[in-house]
Amino acid sequence: MADGGDVLSMLIPQGGYILVGNEYEGIQFLECEPITKAQFDAGFAQYDAWKLEQDATKATTKAALLTRLGITADEAKLLLS
Repeated sequence: MADGGDVLSMLIPQGGYILVGNEYEGIQFLECEPITKAQFDAGFAQYDAWKLEQDATKATTKAALLTRLGITADEAKLLLS
């Protein structure tokens, strides 16, 4: 379940805001274009699909990189530890 911070990171990925609490009224837009309450509220319905898409893209990119390197995920973990 998404919270207000998740929704804002989807809608305003460059940041520039402060969120106090989890409600629209707790957003302070500092260095970004403000969004409306309707956009914020709609973001909760959109977040899960957006997150799944982001995760799938990340997994595909990771798999392609491992294939190019000719190593497994476990071997990559060994290299990074």
